[in-house]
Amino acid sequence: MAYKQYFEDALTAARGKVLSPAVIDRVLLDVAKAAIEQTDYLLQENKKDLERMDPADPKYDRLTLTAERIKAIAGDIESVAGLSSPLGTVLSDKTLPNGLHISKVRVPLGIVGVIYEARPNVTFDVFALCFKTGNISILKGGSDADNSNRAIIKIIHQVLLAHNIDVNVATLLPVEREATEALLNAVGYVDVLIPRGSQSLINYVRGNSKVPVIETGAGIVHTYFDETGDLDKATAIIDNAKTRRVSVCNALDCLIINSKRLGDLVHIVEPLGEKQVTLYADKTAYGILDGIYPAGLLYEAQPEHFGTEFLSMKMAIKTVDTLDEALNHIAVNSSKHSEAIISEDEIHIETFLNQVDAAAVYVNASTAFTDGAQFGLGAEIGISTQKLHARGPMGLEELTSYKWIVKGNGQVRNP
Repeated sequence: MAYKQYFEDALTAARGKVLSPAVIDRVLLDVAKAAIEQTDYLLQENKKDLERMDPADPKYDRLTLTAERIKAIAGDIESVAGLSSPLGTVLSDKTLPNGLHISKVRVPLGIVGVIYEARPNVTFDVFALCFKTGNISILKGGSDADNSNRAIIKIIHQVLLAHNIDVNVATLLPVEREATEALLNAVGYVDVLIPRGSQSLINYVRGNSKVPVIETGAGIVHTYFDETGDLDKATAIIDNAKTRRVSVCNALDCLIINSKRLGDLVHIVEPLGEKQVTLYADKTAYGILDGIYPAGLLYEAQPEHFGTEFLSMKMAIKTVDTLDEALNHIAVNSSKHSEAIISEDEIHIETFLNQVDAAAVYVNASTAFTDGAQFGLGAEIGISTQKLHARGPMGLEELTSYKWIVKGNGQVRNP
């Protein structure tokens, strides 16, 4: 099948009958149920992908499905089904002096293309969110996860067919590079394109797409331990943010520590040493940790270690003397994803919140919470780091646009 046919079939599906909210929710619940029931099949296909990837590759964890993860994915789909649909929401409503009644109403974006790498859960997430919001999804997964993605789309299509719904509401393109090029150039078919993956993938899509792009950027995440920060909070937060799941975009990449708290650094990083986290510490922090932190896991930081998304058991440490220095370091190195401060000083906290330019800014909490499900969105289609249309976790509302409904009674406009 030529790539154009995939797009035409999607366009036909988009022009099909509008499904009722009850039908949409029933389908989503059935997909969640089918995912649980076919866990063995999903794990079998996922294993084929895992066998082709080096376990040391940072993408290996993202690629991995487990029975527990499949159960969590199904739970997210059920959560999406339980949310109110934003479609038809009236954003504004007024009657003009000439009698025209004008309302602004939420509608689907249309056909949503998503290009992503080794994350098969994205296939479920994108389908669920797009289907709930009346959008058509065209998915372009990476070759690393092809067996997993095809198994997932097969399950989704089985459920759609059982409900007599056009399976082209969710399309998985072939893995070859030519399919990516076709999607980037699908003007007239695809309304918006969303890349999910490495910074290089995002840059490539942004630089080559003729279709409008919403960037879901890489996460270069910092946590600043202020001179007034609580040590117990800091130790728990930094451990969680770094080690909970290192391959995801909300994982901590750089600890910024106020020089007045260097005496606490050994205590803060002790849990990291136990979990074999490699540290790239600036000269000051290195001097504190040398001979104490586990041998072979401590190195002096080089310039390239700051502003790096590690996606692995690695973390940089930067020492600063003031809050302003911390803010400057974040401004220079941030990807505008998630940033945090650990502090008990209300003035410092407000300054941090007001000056840090990121999609999510935290006070005394782990950045691991930057996630659509954690934010109460059910799931997410990505974390947008741009400012136009959507920012932060993209849930149901972010997959809608709006149109103006104008009702009259014969009004004409005079010159």
